[in-house]
Amino acid sequence: MPETKTSFIAIIGIPNVGKSTILNKLLGAKIAIVSEKPQTTRTRIMGVLTEGDAQLVFTDTPGYHKPRNKLGEKMIDSIGESISGVDVAMFVVEPKGEIRKEELELMKRLENEKIPAILVINKIDTVPEKEELIPRIAEFNKRYNFIATVPISARRNDGIDVLKAELMKTAVPSPFFFPEDTLTDQPERVIASEFIREKILRNLDREVPHGIAVGIELFRERDDGSGILDIEATIYCEKDSHKGIIIGKAGQMLKIISSRARADMEKFFDCHINLQCWVKVKKDWRNKEGLIHNFGLD
Repeated sequence: MPETKTSFIAIIGIPNVGKSTILNKLLGAKIAIVSEKPQTTRTRIMGVLTEGDAQLVFTDTPGYHKPRNKLGEKMIDSIGESISGVDVAMFVVEPKGEIRKEELELMKRLENEKIPAILVINKIDTVPEKEELIPRIAEFNKRYNFIATVPISARRNDGIDVLKAELMKTAVPSPFFFPEDTLTDQPERVIASEFIREKILRNLDREVPHGIAVGIELFRERDDGSGILDIEATIYCEKDSHKGIIIGKAGQMLKIISSRARADMEKFFDCHINLQCWVKVKKDWRNKEGLIHNFGLD
């Protein structure tokens, strides 16, 4: 019998409930990009947390929504694939409002797959009186037999330790699937591109919402012993007008995006980085299978 134990966990929910923020807080490091805009996460981002004899393997899924293009369809498909075969699901919801149709559909998927699930009520810092959470918790638990309910505020790091403890209870005897120092299975190029995409989402408000993709053309450490990592990236957008917005007046917006992305990269990769970014137009790329594949989003 192995002395170690593991649990595979899918993080699911509708867009903009804070799934990526929760993942980053649990890991104690940033691997998933965070934005106030819905549907920020496009691919299944895997994070690994190893503490003592337990290893938790997380999959952060895109927000469950009605797809409007081929990219959206692939995002929804990836959620179904992520749920299948996991040990437990973290079902993340907000503390207020009616239960959404998409949330009912997600609970139906959990029921069909017979997946144990923990209900995570995020953003409790937005509720003045915590008693207001009781009807919300009761309504969700009436519709699905959750194994635990954990109210948290990921933004304030409130309740994260309680959530982690509940997740640790789901681990079963098993060898570790990843080395103990593993943080994510994402290739370094993907992480670099996601840092750039996050800064675009954060700095351009709703002008260029989701019609962008980032391709890493060069990712190479210099061989002169300086330890500098050269990264060249191309930002693809769908419209000529969006290209102008991304670049900004006298190139100022692109400089802001690049400098802030570089700061995140240097912290993550722990080295000096020379980042160069360009902008190109690829019209209607979200409906073109070949381009979706080239961007690694399938």
